[in-house]
Amino acid sequence: MKENEKILRDKLAQSQLGGGQTRIDKQHAKGKLTARERIHFLLDDGSFEELGALVTHRTKDFGMEKQKFYGDGVVTGYGTINGRQVCVFAQDFTVFGGALSETHAEKICKIMDMAMNIGVPLIGLNDSGGARIQEGVRSLGGYADIFHRNVMASGVIPQISAIMGPCAGGAVYSPAMTDFTLMVENSSYMFVTGPNVVKTVTNEEVTSEELGGALTHATKSGVTHLTAGNDIQCIDQIKRMIGYMPQNCEDTPVDLPYEMGDEIREVLESIVPENAQQPYDMRHVIKGIIDEESFFEIHKQYAENIVVGFARIAGKSIGIVANQPMSLAGVLDVDASKKAARFTRFCDCFNIPLLVLVDVPGFLPGTDQEWNGIITNGAKLLYALSEATVPKVTVITRKAYGGAYDVMNSKHIGADMNYAWPGAEIAVMGAKGASEIIFRKEIAAANDPAAKLVEKEQEYAALFANPYSAAERGFIDEVILPKNTRRKLIKAFTMLENKAVALPKKKHGNIPL
Repeated sequence: MKENEKILRDKLAQSQLGGGQTRIDKQHAKGKLTARERIHFLLDDGSFEELGALVTHRTKDFGMEKQKFYGDGVVTGYGTINGRQVCVFAQDFTVFGGALSETHAEKICKIMDMAMNIGVPLIGLNDSGGARIQEGVRSLGGYADIFHRNVMASGVIPQISAIMGPCAGGAVYSPAMTDFTLMVENSSYMFVTGPNVVKTVTNEEVTSEELGGALTHATKSGVTHLTAGNDIQCIDQIKRMIGYMPQNCEDTPVDLPYEMGDEIREVLESIVPENAQQPYDMRHVIKGIIDEESFFEIHKQYAENIVVGFARIAGKSIGIVANQPMSLAGVLDVDASKKAARFTRFCDCFNIPLLVLVDVPGFLPGTDQEWNGIITNGAKLLYALSEATVPKVTVITRKAYGGAYDVMNSKHIGADMNYAWPGAEIAVMGAKGASEIIFRKEIAAANDPAAKLVEKEQEYAALFANPYSAAERGFIDEVILPKNTRRKLIKAFTMLENKAVALPKKKHGNIPL
């Protein structure tokens, strides 16, 4: 019996070492943690239960039968984050560069199936050179097995991917189909084809960092939602993000204790400038509405003309979508529409109520926008908010012009409660532009066209550049003082907690992709 115990201990010890101490040292020299160290920092102390620690690959070609490592390049199992159950896999770059084999994929699929069966979030820590080429199509089949499970799990359990090293070729599609992707700056990258292939095919000279580094995907492509300076920061972001989510689609987010007090926020009275052309930071409005220090912004560096993220109001988790007047005056464009639509759909999948803060002058005009599909991309946000059945509350802080008024969670597309501040302007367009069209002949015939334009601007503004026409028709439920916004929202979201919507029977809608 003691001999058997020794054999087991020896095998588990080998598994713990992955590709060996030399390769572990190389991983540390790059400023990266090992797979097991990442899991250690991610999960609660002592909670990790490993599965498949003694799995090895089955390949006998190319002398591979002489190179076997227990675990086969991926650590899988389950544990808890702040007491909540999760499933996790972490690719081990010290074993064949984390390359995915048939058995490596089987381990990931097994833990994905477990996450689905027990209804808990799945976290993938990716650090892999791609497919294990010695296995050919078996490796490719392993990727496809994972992709299929990503799709089946989508909207059922939260899926989070951290890119903590290379991620190239087919490996990028699994993270792309998960809910959120995080990347570590200067040590991770994602691309379908690497710099060498790009050079051969297009003759472009580009580095891995320029082509698919963390900042590239955070600012240009929008592929990554969050970036971190190192592995620990990345893991801390995952742990914080998980706190806003439920375990699965049939669950609700965990409420934090909150004791009601004076919910009046005087600071909100002075954020929006008197001059309608002057920008302000919508994050200041968010800060004045939510629980202190609870805002967790998503996609901060991408499409900065819209702000999305998680927060808490009276201890309850919500998702926020807000125009940002500090960037492009808060217009909706291709990137902003996609960013907000994707976040909206996540919140709706997982029963997270939505707060939409509106200050939007319209959609961004121009050939670049039209040729890049502002019509279908703008329609994605319209579709997402129309489709969402979670509690949806809108506050118009200043402007809501044109089709963008409709799109930004108007009453007409299913918002539950619509508030406006007294200075809100709800119209087809601004008073100046509208007057130039409506009163064109009258202005042209006037002795002083400039003075006549000002007069007509004031006339139009008196009729439409306020929230009262919309309120008279019931499109706005209540015009409120800014300082009362938080109190109103707490009551509204509490009232909407048991909201239920009957949907028409269908397989699924056809969102304009």
